Amino acid sequence: MARTAAGLPAGPRLTDHISLGVLTARFPLELVEQVLFETERVSQRVRALPAHVMVYYAIALALYADVSTREVLRCLLEGVRWLGAPGTLTEPAGPSGISQARTRLGAEPLEALYRAVVAPVATEKTPGACYRRWRVMSLDGTTLDVADTAANRRAFGRPASSRGVNATGAFPQLRLVGLVETGTHVLCGAQLGPYDTGESTPAADVVPHLTATMLCVADRYFVGFDLWQQATATGAALLWRAKTNAVLPVLECYADGSYRSALRWNSHCRSADRTPIPVRVIEYTLPGVPDADARYRLVTSLLDPAEAPAAELAALYYERWEIKTAFDEFKTHLRGGQRVLRSKTPELVHQEAWGFLLAHFAIRALMHEAALGALPHARDPDTLSFIHALRVTRRTLPHLAAIPPSGLAAMASGDPARAARGDRPLLRARRPPGGQTQDESLPAAPPTTAPHPPRRLSRVSH
Repeated sequence: MARTAAGLPAGPRLTDHISLGVLTARFPLELVEQVLFETERVSQRVRALPAHVMVYYAIALALYADVSTREVLRCLLEGVRWLGAPGTLTEPAGPSGISQARTRLGAEPLEALYRAVVAPVATEKTPGACYRRWRVMSLDGTTLDVADTAANRRAFGRPASSRGVNATGAFPQLRLVGLVETGTHVLCGAQLGPYDTGESTPAADVVPHLTATMLCVADRYFVGFDLWQQATATGAALLWRAKTNAVLPVLECYADGSYRSALRWNSHCRSADRTPIPVRVIEYTLPGVPDADARYRLVTSLLDPAEAPAAELAALYYERWEIKTAFDEFKTHLRGGQRVLRSKTPELVHQEAWGFLLAHFAIRALMHEAALGALPHARDPDTLSFIHALRVTRRTLPHLAAIPPSGLAAMASGDPARAARGDRPLLRARRPPGGQTQDESLPAAPPTTAPHPPRRLSRVSH
């Protein structure tokens, strides 16, 4: 899809600059340097666009998905002025130089940074993050349209389509599967893959991120002997919906309407251990709810009805839709609706996708902090506006650590004592000639929607 990338107003207005403070607060320079060292991407010589700057640039591209690559670099460079770095900043590199620098960096450092930093952020004080003693997580997948190039078509594939000469979708697609902390919408444990790979395949690399403190909710397409066995080995509690044609024999009925059953090995399974896995099944209907399915069947690893009653688990399954909201934040508001990832090669597509995931985490972690600090008491992070937080992130003055143009070694040129202590340089705001910068007024956050009313459940008798 051909499009003209938007630009930002000329001049050094700080209200138009990317907030590096938000990025460096979540992804400290020392950690970025360590990741570059471990992935062998440290710049071998002094460059105009060194590796550590390009890491932050890849994340900044996600914050301004509708702005040209050169314009994003200009704002990244003009957004800060480092203590002890006299003179004006040079003209940013052109599109070719930016592309070469991104290619030198590759996707591995961005993925390594994601693995090192992104994790659930909810605490005991976070409203709506837990069910009883478990942190509620959701497992699901989505797809992202990528640029229609020969390399991307070979690497990712296209979805099928009933229209057109080739009977395929308009663009190749990248598949993304991950875990979302439902209380904060933090997307962690993500895996990327080609479109032709089903969601259950990358899910096998996602479920090891579960822990014994979590309860994982998932839709009907994930229930299977192998994946269930792998997920329960982590110690996490599971609450997954089963397909209507799944064979789940009734072995014992409980007073709350649920019953004991088992998942059994079949010829499609790869596990060497064929021992049936005990599960508990909850069946219910939603009378009076438009477009509701005729019957819902949930499979859980929580075998004791007293520990997790059927009615509570049925109501908890509705929290699975929080991951859809998180994907909407990621795809519609951060990336932009009906927008294609701009990268033309598979390696840079992966780099751009990891940049989006890191940017989304930075915003969501900031929102979680704001929710906990709300007065007179902490608020549920779900009640905060992601769009408003995104606008603030894009426009806020940078107050935290800067990115020296030559990495940590450049700190020594400003202040030997500071360098010896390992302190990062301070920032000084750049003011336009003729007066003090005034920040733009931000639109008020849209009114929060009322919580969904509890739905009346009807148990299915056996």
